Amino acid sequence: MNAPVLLFAYKRPVELKATIQALQANYLAPQSDLYIFADAPKRPDDAPKAAQVRQLLDEVTGFRSIHRDYAENNIGCADSIIRGINRVLEEHSSVIVVEDDIVTAPNFLDFMNQGLAKYAKTRRVYSVSGYTLPFQRPAGYSSDAYFIPRHSPWGWATWADRWNSVDWDMTDYPAFIKDKQQQKAFMQGGSDLVGMLRDQMEGRADAWDIRFCYNRFKEGGLTVYPTVSKVQNIGFSKDATHTDIYNRYKTNLDNSGQRDFTWSDVVDNSDYYQRQTLRHYSIPTRIYNRLKTLAGIR
Repeated sequence: MNAPVLLFAYKRPVELKATIQALQANYLAPQSDLYIFADAPKRPDDAPKAAQVRQLLDEVTGFRSIHRDYAENNIGCADSIIRGINRVLEEHSSVIVVEDDIVTAPNFLDFMNQGLAKYAKTRRVYSVSGYTLPFQRPAGYSSDAYFIPRHSPWGWATWADRWNSVDWDMTDYPAFIKDKQQQKAFMQGGSDLVGMLRDQMEGRADAWDIRFCYNRFKEGGLTVYPTVSKVQNIGFSKDATHTDIYNRYKTNLDNSGQRDFTWSDVVDNSDYYQRQTLRHYSIPTRIYNRLKTLAGIR
């Protein structure tokens, strides 16, 4: 049985329309249950776009079943997603999550469901990502996926046992932020991770994903990624919650039509892909991309 698909939306009708159309075009959409969660406007100025979003969501078709949950009061980005996933995982063993700025390839749901089935009993695999940066595939690399110690929130999936193990209150954060060795180990997934976690814990961000990524790290977990991206993020605009920056995440969306994927039985860091990831999230690369943002390049 296919995992349920969770769609989270707020106030971006243009991006949401593209997200819905792409999901509807997935091969497995007619055999998938869709759960829709829409947050309420935070400010009066947000109300018109939030209303447009709900009108679009009211008209969604093309799935085996559709369940809608419209918040009466603003919950906030992180709490809205945590609440929605908690609710669905009370009834299901796994979930596939898409936000309202994600365009998926037609084989996205195939990849996610196969990854969920393949690693359901492998606790070290903490999540399945639909997104990857456009890394060149090494010659002779036989798998359609790779593992790195970094979670991606752009079209992803996880299991109830891994999700339910997360400490959202981050009770061991005070000890972590004093431990340079632990911080260095966490940054094996990218030099930006500690900074994002600090922003969350000190109130400068409203994010669930960096806390999920931290708990993955504490469990020694990995995320499995596709070698060719099944996702494109279109949310780099002034209406995005966390993005108004140069889009250094542009990738090549899979248009192959491939439906069956090859997965590794060995769950461990994929050295080549980890090196490429660390290079992309290195401080020099991030400074270079910041300069592009200041120059107005999107």
